[in-house]
Amino acid sequence: MGFLDDVKKMLGLGGAKPKAAAAKPASAPPIEIPVVHTGERAEFDEVIKLTVAQYAKTHQYFYGIKVSDNETYLQTVKPWEDKKRVRFVVYCCVETHEQTQKDGVTVYNSPNEFRKYARLAYVQQLLRTKLVMDDEDMALILKSFSESKAYGWSSLQYWPVAFLLNQIAAQRKGQAISGILQNALRRIHKQLQDANDYYEKKERAKLIEKLDTLLFVPGESASAVKPTKFLGVDDFSQYANAVIAQLPAADQPVWYQMISQAQRASGSKPTAKYLADSKTLLKEISSEKFKRVVVDWFTFVIQLKEKETRHTQTFAGREYTHSTYVFLDAANTEPIKGFVWMCAHFHDTLTLQTIAKLAERCYKKIPSIGPASAAIGNACLFVLFKSKGLEGIGHLSRLKLRIKQASTQAMIDKYLAEAAKAQGITVTEIEDLAVDDYGLQDGKRRWVYDDYAFELEVIGAGKIQQQWYKPDGSPQKSEPTAVKTNHAAKLKKMKLVIKQIEQASTAQRDRMDRMLRSDRKMQGSYFQQFYLQHGLMSFLAKKLLWNFHQDGATTTAIWSAAGWLNAEGKPVTITDNAEVTLWHPALSSLADIKAWRAFLMEMEILQPMKQAFREVYLLTDAEVNTRIYSNRMAAHMLKQHQFNSLAKGRGWKYALLGAYDDGREGELASLHLPEFGLRAEYWVTGVNSDGEWNDTGIWNYIATDQVRFVNTSTGQPVELIDVPAIAFSEAMRDVDLFVGVASVGNDPTWRDSGGIPAYRDYWQSYSFGDLTEVAKMRKEILTGLIQRLKIKNVASIVGNYLVVQGKLRTYKIHIGSTNILMEPNDQYLCIVPDRSIKTGTENVFLPFEGDNGLSIVLSKAFLLAEDDKITDRTITSQILRQ
Repeated sequence: MGFLDDVKKMLGLGGAKPKAAAAKPASAPPIEIPVVHTGERAEFDEVIKLTVAQYAKTHQYFYGIKVSDNETYLQTVKPWEDKKRVRFVVYCCVETHEQTQKDGVTVYNSPNEFRKYARLAYVQQLLRTKLVMDDEDMALILKSFSESKAYGWSSLQYWPVAFLLNQIAAQRKGQAISGILQNALRRIHKQLQDANDYYEKKERAKLIEKLDTLLFVPGESASAVKPTKFLGVDDFSQYANAVIAQLPAADQPVWYQMISQAQRASGSKPTAKYLADSKTLLKEISSEKFKRVVVDWFTFVIQLKEKETRHTQTFAGREYTHSTYVFLDAANTEPIKGFVWMCAHFHDTLTLQTIAKLAERCYKKIPSIGPASAAIGNACLFVLFKSKGLEGIGHLSRLKLRIKQASTQAMIDKYLAEAAKAQGITVTEIEDLAVDDYGLQDGKRRWVYDDYAFELEVIGAGKIQQQWYKPDGSPQKSEPTAVKTNHAAKLKKMKLVIKQIEQASTAQRDRMDRMLRSDRKMQGSYFQQFYLQHGLMSFLAKKLLWNFHQDGATTTAIWSAAGWLNAEGKPVTITDNAEVTLWHPALSSLADIKAWRAFLMEMEILQPMKQAFREVYLLTDAEVNTRIYSNRMAAHMLKQHQFNSLAKGRGWKYALLGAYDDGREGELASLHLPEFGLRAEYWVTGVNSDGEWNDTGIWNYIATDQVRFVNTSTGQPVELIDVPAIAFSEAMRDVDLFVGVASVGNDPTWRDSGGIPAYRDYWQSYSFGDLTEVAKMRKEILTGLIQRLKIKNVASIVGNYLVVQGKLRTYKIHIGSTNILMEPNDQYLCIVPDRSIKTGTENVFLPFEGDNGLSIVLSKAFLLAEDDKITDRTITSQILRQ
């Protein structure tokens, strides 16, 4: 009896099991090397010994050993016949198991460890290469994997089960599988289904799918398709599998094949073969059926909420709790990604709109994890990039402003650059081309449903004014019942368009705001086509100030119903040959700035973004003296997570600082300014005080330092005096925004809630100290606005405060921090704004959108002007306290 026969007998694949084996507990099936050793066993031992000796000559460590170029493998093992190589694989499994059972945890860097890794490497290598086996050979190796443990806690995790299943699938394709092999496959199948930590869920699901395919018996029809389902254990699997089960029986086999195809969606991009194979499958079912199902699935994922599980542990007598979050089971990531890739064959509006929404959902961050599913999100970006026409590019342009991860923004930038290169134009030009007008004319559109009509008008970024009209032309408040009954499909499409207009108007407003960083130039005819006469963009372009450069002169104008007007309200003539740029106050005289601000206030023109009232940051004498850095925004204490969100929202790159040593003494937020070949840097450090970090070890607060500008070509700092005015002003404006919003000095509850004692002086000095440029602009606006308000008789500007004379006390609202002091003793008044409560500021005209701080100052002023009517006890108790 040879070695393999002994092992077969021991494993129960031939003859009776040894009595000793039968006596062992069923929970730990015994695998022992037979007592009677053959010469082949000694030969195998020698192979392992020589392999270890040869590997040790060139390597210090054995973990991850490869034998493909080992002399013993090449000269001894590789020439063996397949039967002998099968016996050697089984020997490696059984010998490793015996050693594990005998030694327990192998001593690190010991001879036994070296031999174990050598045996594991041989199993990997031999099953990677073609190994011709009969069913008994395959069953024997499967049984060895099933019952052998490479480590004390593992039966399957460290054996190359996938390689073996690939061998079986390739060698038994179209052939019947014997009972002995079926039993071995079923045993592995059950172990995988019952496993907890043996495999990552995704890998385990793949193996189970391979086993299901091998074990599938088509029955009477040789062309029958194996039912394939989503394997993840989550809400999506339950929903999607139920959808498949409800489809017509004739359609289900195609969907099974599609799911099987989608489960093979590995990698960052689909291969040409994957797209071709999926296109072949799509021919077997109508496009409308496919899109109806997958759009429904994608919509389910878009609306899916991550599930939070709370965990409680006790250590050293103290109880600790933490949460884990799950969005999608890992086993479903690749199948969903695969179906997204299949949508690369479709270019209709609904499909692209849904994929764009799916991308945004998948990049939304989950606490302690990051993006919900970056793999699916990346697949969505690929499909949008590959879509025909420019609608997909338009979605990418919008998503670039919505998604904050630096790596994702870089991917979108790459796709936009590739698309622009293919068209032979610039990225900004292809973004202009990709802006859909949604059937709008001058920001308006009208739909007719029989005798009823619906009109909308874009009145602001993300703001749509809507109105229904009856057959007689009179307004109607709600959707007509007849329209909902007779035109349900058209009504649904119209609502989708409205949602798209809301999203697009906000995205384009943000893109225009970023344009102020670039000093972009356009030809007059181009400006007319893509901005002034564009159905959507016109609502933005006509409320902004533009410079027209013609005949050696520059004219600044704004559009009106009467044509282009200057700051004096007089008509100006603009030709199509003029070069057009966005007007920026940093390049204008003080007189021009004041004139335009007065004009906008007088005409009550609401700009969609801060332009005429934009803060301007000019170089100070101190910055000239420090040469390469500015300390203007240094020595502030910011809430780090709020700072991170603001920075990424403005296109800056930043990585959160943690309460751990990762080799960094400090960090910076950086803004790339490609038009100027510069990178702006804002240096910060973590505030290590009083254990102020969250559950994941991230500092709650950071301290700010210098602002610098670096030449991106040389990597060297640039003297501030050489930084272009727009680049300097825009970068400093962003940094001022970060401080103005994220500073702890803006939090009215920070001091009273404890804060950090060592930084209370900072809170006091910021809360009631000098004004930043943002606050100075706020003061200027308030100065001109007060006389228009109903509180004009009790409100006035005094220094850095808006002073309000209430019925009970006099209040000083700091124009920068919005914090409040009460006279006569400067007693602090804590009021936390409630945005859900109307305060009388809704109808106050402001010349631009976006300054939440200004709105808070006004809302507090309106509230305190009638302090005798306040009913909130948390406020009245402070006011009445002397």
